[in-house]
Amino acid sequence: MGKEISRRTFLKVAAGAATASGLIPQVRRIALEPFVRPPEEELPGRATWFASTCRQCPAGCGIIVRVINGRARKIEGNPNHPLNHGKLCARGQAGLQVLYNPDRLHNAVRQSGGRGSRIFSPIPWSEALDELTAALQSLRDPQALAVLAGQPSDHLYTILASFLEVVGAPPAVIFDLHTALDGRAECASLSSRWFGEHQLPIYDLAHAQVVFSFGANLLETWMSPVAQSVAYGQMRQSRLGGRGVFVQFEPRLSATGASADEWIPVPPGTEGIIALALGRIIVEENLGRAGKHSDHAHLYRNVSVADAAQACGLPVEELRRLAHLFAETDRPLAIPGGQLTGHTNSKQAMDAVMALNVIMRRLGRHGGVFTPQPVPAERFASPAPTSNLTEILDLVERMRSGDIEIFLIHGANPIYELPAWVGFKEALEEVPLVISFSPFVDETAVQADLILPDHTYLEGWGYQVVSPGADRPIISGQQPVTQPLHDTRSTADILLSLASRLGGAVARALPWEDEAGFLEESSAQLHDNSISTYDARTPAGFWSLWRQHGGWWSKRAIKREPEAVGMPKGAMAVPAAAFQGDKGTYPFHLMPYSSLTLSDGRGANQPWLQEAPDPMTTARWNTWIEINPESARSLAIKDNDMVRVTSAYGSLQAAVVVYPGIRPDTVAIPTGQGHSDYGRFATTRGANVMDLLTPSPAEQGNKFAFCATRVRIEKVGQVKPLARLEDLDGEGRESIR
Repeated sequence: MGKEISRRTFLKVAAGAATASGLIPQVRRIALEPFVRPPEEELPGRATWFASTCRQCPAGCGIIVRVINGRARKIEGNPNHPLNHGKLCARGQAGLQVLYNPDRLHNAVRQSGGRGSRIFSPIPWSEALDELTAALQSLRDPQALAVLAGQPSDHLYTILASFLEVVGAPPAVIFDLHTALDGRAECASLSSRWFGEHQLPIYDLAHAQVVFSFGANLLETWMSPVAQSVAYGQMRQSRLGGRGVFVQFEPRLSATGASADEWIPVPPGTEGIIALALGRIIVEENLGRAGKHSDHAHLYRNVSVADAAQACGLPVEELRRLAHLFAETDRPLAIPGGQLTGHTNSKQAMDAVMALNVIMRRLGRHGGVFTPQPVPAERFASPAPTSNLTEILDLVERMRSGDIEIFLIHGANPIYELPAWVGFKEALEEVPLVISFSPFVDETAVQADLILPDHTYLEGWGYQVVSPGADRPIISGQQPVTQPLHDTRSTADILLSLASRLGGAVARALPWEDEAGFLEESSAQLHDNSISTYDARTPAGFWSLWRQHGGWWSKRAIKREPEAVGMPKGAMAVPAAAFQGDKGTYPFHLMPYSSLTLSDGRGANQPWLQEAPDPMTTARWNTWIEINPESARSLAIKDNDMVRVTSAYGSLQAAVVVYPGIRPDTVAIPTGQGHSDYGRFATTRGANVMDLLTPSPAEQGNKFAFCATRVRIEKVGQVKPLARLEDLDGEGRESIR
């Protein structure tokens, strides 16, 4: 009889055999660093908190995640993070439903039934990587490789950019609907024109006394809404005496407008004309306490206040009152963004709004406009840019003409997010190999040959240089708070593995073992930095503190004063906004707006967010169209009537919400619903408002003018009660009377 083997010895031998046979993935084990260090002997059931970064939108809020017995149980804001100061929005709280979503892919898959078949077969990771490596090696031209990403983590963008550069492929196109509705590309271009820096400007809302917001829904989805909500509260409780005044200019009353002192329901596309008129009055009457305005008089020499009043439907006296309100305070602030960027005249309109800050000497002043202080390390100097519609259309044309052989897509869903007239789906059919890295089967992933699912953000590493920042440079650090639930792989690790397989210059350019090694090396560039909020004796100790704190930031505020190097030399003018569709046939302006909970549609597979009621209409779980009571009476429609909404390029059906907070000439539809894929909680709910959008008028060029569409409305003879907060069962039956 042979010698008995102990259980310990057996487990050692079994583990060694598994490793030798390649059954265990070769991934480094890295100790997680908790936000607060627990006792050495951790008790079962006791919570440990880990610091990381929210990825539900591009803002980069710091979070801490409560983990019990290895499972993430609760997400809160990081109280030490200088961007969100411990606060978190509903989408951030719902992040657990991304991690534990039942519709996540569990492993890499091949669409064995062909694209769009939804017939998937598991594929081993080694085989998938071999196939992708072989495809890259057989490219006839590196320019035939294309990548589309939707605001990736900055660490992934840096690795991806290096990979594409060294293989000779064109840079990645960076686009998603959320950032397009934010107008991030337009806001960065505004900063380039005025200050010579392609960065998102920082508006010091917290220290302003009077704030005029032109289409920026600061308290909902625009830019960094949690940080802006904190700053809004500080502005309302000014330590310098008095309560800050907030005025919102927009055609539809948003939750931001409802929180303002005044909502000015301006005709769509006239926001910039109003800003010009206010500037003309301030300069002409020499208003304010900032000195004479003779240096800026040339900007307004062709502006007629009477013509502006007629265009925007406001009396001249009302414009004069608003100009005095803005100018006769020490710290006024004008903010352009959001809906303003969706019009054909957005460039000139944004210039007109920024000019208000310039003539009131608000650049680099408390409660004014700043530019971001760069992180003092080279690795963090090039955050992911935002592409414009022209770059998207160029990519689509290259796909359609057969110039693209391999298409990689990460973190974006362009078949859902782009208007149908762009023709993205049809162009994708001309690409021989399409690979998606989506953890979910969405409308674009279902048209891929291979899906190599990424970790969710609570399972992965990363960092993000916060933009727009707060009052100091900030890097939000992302670390896994739990082990991966499924057999998924980090996209960054896939790129590093491909580099190793390709060898040569590619391997030398990307020498890291894994993305955690890349992050550790990156953090070392900030070791011994004089402005850091913490320090350590060694780079390894600094890396540990980086993970424990949830990133890096300056211990003190550092604000940079922008210089108006690009101020217009001649007179400013804002042309009338152009709209697609004859007014007689299509009498209503269409205003798509980003859903507070579902965002651009990425939140539609999270039932907590589907269940959360819209703050202005209380509707949920579906698509609705908001119509002014006067317009509803003229069309003989009422709440819950189903209507057909038609533009020159498409149509959809939606239930009516009669909403007094919208102009009679405008209707509004939120984004986020209308998925044909994306899991059980998202599919077959409502309609996608992007199906209505028309191209920008021909004379306006390739601009994503999402507010330039006109529509008509027709009853379809059906009533479909919306799930509202007032309904006890969520189905429109037992209601509170």
